[in-house]
Amino acid sequence: MKVVVIGAGVIGVTSAYYLMQAGHDVTVIDRQPGPSLETSFANAGEISPGYASPWPAPGIPAKALKWLFMHHAPLIVRPRLDWDMIRWGFGMLRNCTSHRYARNKSRMVPLAEHSRDELRALCNRLDLNYDQRSQGTLQLFRTQRQMDDSAKDIAILKTYGVPFELLDRDGCILAEPGLAQSREKLVGGLRLPNDDTGDCYKFTSSLAAWLEKNGVRFRYGVHAEALRQEGDAVKSIQTSDGVVTADVFIAALGSYTPKLLKRLRIRVPVYPIKGYSITAPVSDAARAPVSTLLDETYKIAITRLGDRIRVGGMAELAGFSKDRPTRRRDTLTFCLNDLFPGAAQTENLELWSGLRPMTPDGPPIIGRTRLRNLYINTGHGTLGWTMACGSGRVLADIVSGRKPQIDVDPLSIARFGGAS
Repeated sequence: MKVVVIGAGVIGVTSAYYLMQAGHDVTVIDRQPGPSLETSFANAGEISPGYASPWPAPGIPAKALKWLFMHHAPLIVRPRLDWDMIRWGFGMLRNCTSHRYARNKSRMVPLAEHSRDELRALCNRLDLNYDQRSQGTLQLFRTQRQMDDSAKDIAILKTYGVPFELLDRDGCILAEPGLAQSREKLVGGLRLPNDDTGDCYKFTSSLAAWLEKNGVRFRYGVHAEALRQEGDAVKSIQTSDGVVTADVFIAALGSYTPKLLKRLRIRVPVYPIKGYSITAPVSDAARAPVSTLLDETYKIAITRLGDRIRVGGMAELAGFSKDRPTRRRDTLTFCLNDLFPGAAQTENLELWSGLRPMTPDGPPIIGRTRLRNLYINTGHGTLGWTMACGSGRVLADIVSGRKPQIDVDPLSIARFGGAS
C-alpha cells in the first residue's frame, strides 16, 4: 500500500522504517528542513524501559504543589485561559489513583521493553552510530525518604521482571565514579543495569538517511494543512506543496497531532508539556557521568553522549510557547555542577526546549481512528525515544493486518471514549 507518514521525528521515522520493512511504499512529510528537528532533537538521551511510568500517580497532586514553589522547580505552570490545558489537567488528576496508575503502567512497560528489543535488533541490522551505550540508568536519591519510597517502584519492577540494583552511597559511586565529588549529598540509588543511552537526533537522522537510500521518500519543508475525508476514509492531504493521495495516512506529529485531526472531529487528548535541555562538552572525563542519572529531587536527567553531557528535564505547561527563559538553563546547569563539579564546560551553553506530547493517563496513542485508513502514533510524553521502535513496529503490524507481539488494544484512542 501507499502510506504517508506525517511527521519526521523519531516516532515518524521509526514508523516509516517498519512500514517499509513490511513492504509498503512510504512517503514522509515534515515542515522542518530535515528529520528530528523538534522534540526529538535534544532530549535527555535515556532509553529506560524500567522507568516507563505514567506521570499521574498517587501523591502527585501534593508533590506538584511543592514543586511549584521550589527554587529549581521541576514543574512550571503558566496560568492561562486554555481549555485544552484545563481539560488535560483534570484528566490527569483522575488518573492519580493506585488502580489507574497500575493499569497505565501495565500498558507502558511491555511497549517499552518491546521497543528496546526492536532498537537493538534494528541497530544490529543497520550498524547505526548514535553515541549509544548500554551501561544502565541510576536513579539518585538525596534523602532517606526518597530511598524508602523506592520500595513501591521496586515492587513494580519485580512484577515485570525488570532487573534492578538498590545501591547505597558507595554503590552509587562504584557505578558512577564521578559522583565521588558529591558523595555527602547522596543517600543511595536505584540502578537498572539493562537500560541504554544514545543521541536521539543522531539515531533518527542516520535512520532517515538509510531510508532515503532504500526507497522511502522524504518531503521536507512541507506543511500538512488539512486531511480530506471522503466517506469513512481519508482521501488525501492538502499540503503547502500541493495535494498528496495515499491508501493509508499516519499522524505522527507529536503535540501538533490534535490540531491536524480536529477538523475531522477526531479529538486527540494530547497536550504539549515543554521540557528543556543543555548539552555541555566534557572537560574532565574522570569527573563525568558514564551513563544516565535521574536526580530524584529535581527530576533532571544527566546523560553521557560521547564527548558531551546532555542535561534535560522540567515540565512546563504553557501551551505552544517556545520561549526559553534563562532561569531554566540555570536549573540544568546547577544540577550538573552540583553532582559532577568540573566535569563539563558549562559557560554560555545554548538552552533548548521541546514540546512533549503527553496524554492525560500516560500511555501513548497507537492505532486506527474511526476512519479506516487513518492511524495515530503519538502521545509518548517523555518516553518517545524509549518507545519509538516498539511503537513503529506495532503500528506497522496493525496497518499490515498482522498481530503485534504485544497487546495494543489498550493503547488505542478508543480508550478515551468519545475521543475517536
